Amino acid sequence: MSEWKEYRLKDITTDIGDGIHGTPKYSEDGEYYFINGNNISKGKVIIKGDTKKVNQTEFEQYKKPLSDRTILLSINGTIGNVGFYNHEKCILGKSACYFNLKDNVDKHFVYYTFLTDDFQSHLLNIATGTTIQNVPLKGLRESIILLPSLDEQKRIASILSSLDDKIDLLNRENVTLEAMAETLFRQWFIEEAKEDWEEKSLLGCIKLVGGGTPKTSISNYWDGNVCWLSGGDIAGNHKRFVYTSEKSISNEGLNNSSAKLLPENAMVVSARGTVGKYCLLSKPMAFSQSNYGILPVFDKCYFFTYLLVAFHIEEIQNAAYGSVFDTITTKTFEVVMVKLPHIDEIIAFEKSISPYFEKMKLNEQQIKFISKQRDMLLPKLMSNEIKNEHYGSK
Repeated sequence: MSEWKEYRLKDITTDIGDGIHGTPKYSEDGEYYFINGNNISKGKVIIKGDTKKVNQTEFEQYKKPLSDRTILLSINGTIGNVGFYNHEKCILGKSACYFNLKDNVDKHFVYYTFLTDDFQSHLLNIATGTTIQNVPLKGLRESIILLPSLDEQKRIASILSSLDDKIDLLNRENVTLEAMAETLFRQWFIEEAKEDWEEKSLLGCIKLVGGGTPKTSISNYWDGNVCWLSGGDIAGNHKRFVYTSEKSISNEGLNNSSAKLLPENAMVVSARGTVGKYCLLSKPMAFSQSNYGILPVFDKCYFFTYLLVAFHIEEIQNAAYGSVFDTITTKTFEVVMVKLPHIDEIIAFEKSISPYFEKMKLNEQQIKFISKQRDMLLPKLMSNEIKNEHYGSK
């Protein structure tokens, strides 16, 4: 192992800067995106549906010297998100900081250094402001990181990158599997729908289950073995199987409240606030009253029910947005009309798509395991606590 040395960030970069301190002129038909800190996540620049655009003139006025050697970091409001610049056509806002690295450092090693708890804590320590925190560029330039030799940086980064690559591959496979299931649903029940199929309310095709919250004043009701989902848990696992929750309750809390335990493969949808986020349960879980549990009325057709609700989710959201408080109610499901065939065809469809969802569930299990392994290795490798030769390389 070579000796690890301390370096200031300004000594390993050619430039550290942030984006425009203000608002550019937006253009709906612009070809460049306006990127802020909340567009940076898990190593990537995330282009969202509501990401603003600017035209060529604005780009030329506010462009920054971004390149293959650029790492991006969120520094205002949301602090600590890290991503690589990958030639996205964009300009940066003030909450997005860029680091142009010199050739004698490995950009993936620096990326993983930025992800460590030590560095994330350092960002919060040097941040200023009370209402909205901001990490000053001066403090970033003077920030210290530890670096081994370039060869060793590459070896360490390759170990962590190989784990992230496996996670990314499994996530992309799950997106493909769900897309295939959605395509089959549209083919069976929309494109090839028959005139003589019965039309009914969506409410009559599902079983809605209300949630509940045990009394927070009774400690015995909380921190038990039953996962208890809030809206944040559901939004964070949108269109995925959910495995864990921020809070849990005990069996005593479950039995002494209106909370209900839903079975594996049941669906949960957020009903207040950010309505219309949904996920599948990997195991029995309870949930708050701000959400609905959804069970099948057709013989154990959990995945058909999931796809049915997912297909009509925009109608459900639109109905909710028409109310005062953006809330999904029983009536919201009642006004959505669907046409369905005989139950035998629904059961046949469930049988045909179940392998897709079971594979998705297995992939999610692997993702959780690999993520845990990566999170365990990250601080140890990045602090020279363990020798990376023990783990091989990419």
